[in-house]
Amino acid sequence: MTASGLAAARGARILFTGVTFEARAGEAIVLRGANGAGKTTLLRILAGLTQAGAGTVERSVPHHWFGHREGLKPHETPLSHLKLWEKAWGGAGAQAAVQRMGLDRPKSVPAQMLSAGQRRRSALGRLLLVDRPLWLLDEPFSALDDAGRTLVRDLIAEHRSEGGAVVAAIHGEAGFEATREVLL
Repeated sequence: MTASGLAAARGARILFTGVTFEARAGEAIVLRGANGAGKTTLLRILAGLTQAGAGTVERSVPHHWFGHREGLKPHETPLSHLKLWEKAWGGAGAQAAVQRMGLDRPKSVPAQMLSAGQRRRSALGRLLLVDRPLWLLDEPFSALDDAGRTLVRDLIAEHRSEGGAVVAAIHGEAGFEATREVLL
């Protein structure tokens, strides 16, 4: 994926201009900036969910989008959520994703009864259902405990070692070695 000369505004306020970078196989790019700087907007542009004010994005590989909201309905359990996406995408491994994400115990508990970290892990499990070379992650460590953050770092490392690329908006320490940082 290549981003060239991207710009975005929110109302009359310019968020960023001239953002250019390339995410190649095995790389991890960290987006940094204060709250409201445009990190989520940039990720949404990269995912094709929001139009840039200027510039272009070339997407040469399929991607996963992981945003702020987990996307679980209140009645969905971690297992039913992942089975739904497994069926929609034609992927496999919902049960394996539940196990890998440490959700065996709450796999049948409705989302409205889960902790924020358990909902986050459930949503992150979608990354494991179908192989997509590019992961666009918006605050993937949010609401996770130490074990959850370690799990996500391990997933990112494995994805990169298999030739995948990651672009992630991160507050604080990334916890993984970034190829480069983009400051907004």
